[in-house]
Amino acid sequence: MGGGTEAFPDLGKHCQLSDCKQLDFLPFKCDGCHKVFCVEHRSYKSHDCTNSDHNSRKVLVCETCSMSIEIPRNSKGGEAEMNLLLKQHQRSNDCDPKKKKKPTCGVKRCKEILTFSNTSSCKSCHIKFCLKHRFQSDHACNGNRMPAVAAVARAGGGVRPFLVALASRNGQDCTKKNNGSDLASKASTSVKAY
Repeated sequence: MGGGTEAFPDLGKHCQLSDCKQLDFLPFKCDGCHKVFCVEHRSYKSHDCTNSDHNSRKVLVCETCSMSIEIPRNSKGGEAEMNLLLKQHQRSNDCDPKKKKKPTCGVKRCKEILTFSNTSSCKSCHIKFCLKHRFQSDHACNGNRMPAVAAVARAGGGVRPFLVALASRNGQDCTKKNNGSDLASKASTSVKAY
Protein backbone atom coordinates (compact mmCIF):
# COMPACT_ATOMS: atom_id res chain seq x y z
CA MET A 1 0.00 0.00 0.00
CA GLY A 2 1.61 3.24 -1.10
CA GLY A 3 1.32 6.59 0.58
CA GLY A 4 0.43 10.08 -0.50
CA THR A 5 -2.46 11.57 -2.34
CA GLU A 6 -3.55 11.48 -5.98
CA ALA A 7 -1.54 14.63 -6.72
CA PHE A 8 1.52 13.53 -4.69
CA PRO A 9 1.64 9.73 -4.60
CA ASP A 10 5.11 9.55 -2.95
CA LEU A 11 4.22 11.88 -0.08
CA GLY A 12 3.91 10.20 3.35
CA LYS A 13 3.50 6.56 4.34
CA HIS A 14 0.86 4.45 5.99
CA CYS A 15 1.39 3.24 9.57
CA GLN A 16 2.34 -0.44 9.47
CA LEU A 17 0.44 -1.32 12.66
CA SER A 18 -2.34 -3.68 11.53
CA ASP A 19 -5.08 -1.82 13.45
CA CYS A 20 -4.04 1.71 12.36
CA LYS A 21 -2.92 2.08 8.70
CA GLN A 22 -3.16 5.87 9.08
CA LEU A 23 -1.54 7.98 6.35
CA ASP A 24 1.20 10.03 7.99
CA PHE A 25 3.12 12.74 6.17
CA LEU A 26 5.94 12.65 8.75
CA PRO A 27 6.29 8.93 9.40
CA PHE A 28 8.73 7.40 11.89
CA LYS A 29 10.89 4.41 11.07
CA CYS A 30 11.50 2.14 14.06
CA ASP A 31 15.20 1.43 14.50
CA GLY A 32 14.37 -1.92 16.11
CA CYS A 33 12.02 -3.63 13.66
CA HIS A 34 12.60 -1.20 10.72
CA LYS A 35 8.88 -0.67 10.10
CA VAL A 36 7.15 2.69 9.53
CA PHE A 37 4.69 4.07 12.10
CA CYS A 38 2.60 7.16 12.75
CA VAL A 39 3.29 9.53 15.65
CA GLU A 40 0.89 7.62 17.90
CA HIS A 41 2.58 4.24 17.40
CA ARG A 42 6.23 5.27 17.08
CA SER A 43 7.35 4.10 20.57
CA TYR A 44 8.53 0.52 21.08
CA LYS A 45 5.80 -0.11 23.62
CA SER A 46 2.92 1.22 21.52
CA HIS A 47 3.63 -1.10 18.55
CA ASP A 48 4.98 -4.04 20.61
CA CYS A 49 8.36 -3.99 18.91
CA THR A 50 9.99 -7.42 18.76
CA ASN A 51 13.50 -5.96 18.84
CA SER A 52 13.10 -3.12 21.35
CA ASP A 53 16.24 -3.94 23.32
CA HIS A 54 18.64 -3.87 20.35
CA ASN A 55 20.53 -0.85 21.76
CA SER A 56 20.47 -2.04 25.36
CA ARG A 57 23.57 -3.04 27.27
CA LYS A 58 23.09 -5.92 29.65
CA VAL A 59 25.46 -6.81 32.46
CA LEU A 60 25.89 -9.68 34.84
CA VAL A 61 27.19 -8.94 38.36
CA CYS A 62 29.77 -11.32 39.81
CA GLU A 63 28.85 -12.30 43.38
CA THR A 64 32.50 -12.86 44.31
CA CYS A 65 33.99 -9.47 43.41
CA SER A 66 30.90 -7.32 42.58
CA MET A 67 32.32 -6.56 39.14
CA SER A 68 29.91 -6.13 36.25
CA ILE A 69 30.43 -8.33 33.19
CA GLU A 70 28.94 -7.09 29.93
CA ILE A 71 26.83 -9.64 28.09
CA PRO A 72 27.55 -9.69 24.33
CA ARG A 73 24.78 -8.22 22.13
CA ASN A 74 24.41 -11.41 20.08
CA SER A 75 23.77 -13.43 23.24
CA LYS A 76 20.43 -15.18 23.67
CA GLY A 77 20.58 -14.74 27.46
CA GLY A 78 20.13 -18.37 28.49
CA GLU A 79 21.09 -19.57 31.96
CA ALA A 80 23.83 -21.88 30.63
CA GLU A 81 25.39 -18.98 28.70
CA MET A 82 25.31 -16.75 31.82
CA ASN A 83 27.01 -19.47 33.88
CA LEU A 84 29.69 -19.84 31.19
CA LEU A 85 30.37 -16.09 31.26
CA LEU A 86 30.66 -16.17 35.07
CA LYS A 87 33.07 -19.12 34.98
CA GLN A 88 35.25 -17.37 32.38
CA HIS A 89 35.35 -14.28 34.56
CA GLN A 90 36.23 -16.24 37.70
CA ARG A 91 39.10 -17.98 35.91
CA SER A 92 40.51 -14.66 34.73
CA ASN A 93 42.74 -12.48 36.88
CA ASP A 94 40.01 -9.82 37.12
CA CYS A 95 37.95 -11.70 39.70
CA ASP A 96 39.36 -10.79 43.11
CA PRO A 97 37.26 -11.05 46.30
CA LYS A 98 39.27 -8.15 47.81
CA LYS A 99 37.67 -5.80 45.26
CA LYS A 100 34.22 -6.39 46.77
CA LYS A 101 34.81 -4.00 49.67
CA LYS A 102 33.52 -0.57 48.74
CA PRO A 103 35.47 2.55 49.79
CA THR A 104 34.13 4.36 52.85
CA CYS A 105 34.63 7.79 54.40
CA GLY A 106 38.02 8.45 56.03
CA VAL A 107 36.48 9.49 59.37
CA LYS A 108 36.85 6.72 61.93
CA ARG A 109 33.20 5.90 62.75
CA CYS A 110 31.58 7.12 59.52
CA LYS A 111 30.36 4.21 57.40
CA GLU A 112 29.23 6.27 54.40
CA ILE A 113 30.07 4.46 51.16
CA LEU A 114 31.88 6.76 48.76
CA THR A 115 30.61 7.08 45.20
CA PHE A 116 31.57 9.48 42.42
CA SER A 117 28.87 11.96 43.48
CA ASN A 118 29.49 12.10 47.25
CA THR A 119 33.29 11.98 47.43
CA SER A 120 35.46 14.92 48.36
CA SER A 121 39.23 14.80 48.62
CA CYS A 122 40.89 17.03 51.22
CA LYS A 123 43.50 19.33 49.73
CA SER A 124 45.69 19.20 52.84
CA CYS A 125 45.76 15.53 53.87
CA HIS A 126 44.70 14.06 50.48
CA ILE A 127 42.23 11.60 52.07
CA LYS A 128 38.78 10.99 50.60
CA PHE A 129 35.75 11.89 52.71
CA CYS A 130 31.96 11.96 52.40
CA LEU A 131 30.21 15.30 52.01
CA LYS A 132 29.49 15.57 55.77
CA HIS A 133 33.20 15.44 56.60
CA ARG A 134 34.67 17.31 53.60
CA PHE A 135 35.82 20.37 55.56
CA GLN A 136 39.09 20.30 57.52
CA SER A 137 37.34 21.10 60.80
CA ASP A 138 34.94 18.15 60.33
CA HIS A 139 37.59 15.47 59.91
CA ALA A 140 40.35 16.75 62.24
CA CYS A 141 42.71 17.37 59.36
CA ASN A 142 46.40 16.95 60.12
CA GLY A 143 47.54 18.87 57.06
CA ASN A 144 49.84 21.79 57.85
CA ARG A 145 48.92 23.88 54.85
CA MET A 146 47.12 27.13 55.49
CA PRO A 147 43.79 27.49 53.68
CA ALA A 148 44.02 29.58 50.54
CA VAL A 149 41.50 32.16 51.83
CA ALA A 150 43.54 32.73 54.99
CA ALA A 151 46.75 33.14 53.00
CA VAL A 152 45.14 35.79 50.79
CA ALA A 153 43.68 37.56 53.81
CA ARG A 154 47.01 37.67 55.66
CA ALA A 155 48.73 39.07 52.60
CA GLY A 156 46.42 42.09 52.81
CA GLY A 157 46.21 44.45 49.92
CA GLY A 158 42.58 45.58 49.66
CA VAL A 159 41.02 42.43 51.10
CA ARG A 160 37.59 42.53 52.62
CA PRO A 161 37.30 42.53 56.45
CA PHE A 162 35.60 39.13 56.39
CA LEU A 163 38.69 37.46 54.97
CA VAL A 164 40.87 39.08 57.63
CA ALA A 165 38.57 37.80 60.37
CA LEU A 166 38.50 34.37 58.79
CA ALA A 167 42.29 34.25 58.69
CA SER A 168 42.56 35.28 62.34
CA ARG A 169 40.64 32.18 63.43
CA ASN A 170 43.63 29.97 62.46
CA GLY A 171 41.37 27.11 61.50
CA GLN A 172 39.38 27.16 64.78
CA ASP A 173 35.67 26.66 64.70
CA CYS A 174 33.70 29.81 65.60
CA THR A 175 31.12 27.87 67.63
CA LYS A 176 33.64 26.29 70.02
CA LYS A 177 34.12 28.40 73.12
CA ASN A 178 37.19 28.15 75.29
CA ASN A 179 36.74 28.77 79.02
CA GLY A 180 40.41 29.73 79.43
CA SER A 181 41.58 33.32 79.59
CA ASP A 182 44.03 32.97 76.70
CA LEU A 183 41.34 34.04 74.22
CA ALA A 184 40.79 37.29 76.07
CA SER A 185 44.49 38.10 75.99
CA LYS A 186 44.74 37.67 72.19
CA ALA A 187 43.88 40.66 70.06
CA SER A 188 41.02 39.60 67.84
CA THR A 189 39.95 41.24 64.65
CA SER A 190 36.33 42.17 64.63
CA VAL A 191 34.11 42.61 61.63
CA LYS A 192 31.55 45.38 61.73
CA ALA A 193 28.34 45.12 59.76
CA TYR A 194 27.25 48.38 58.12
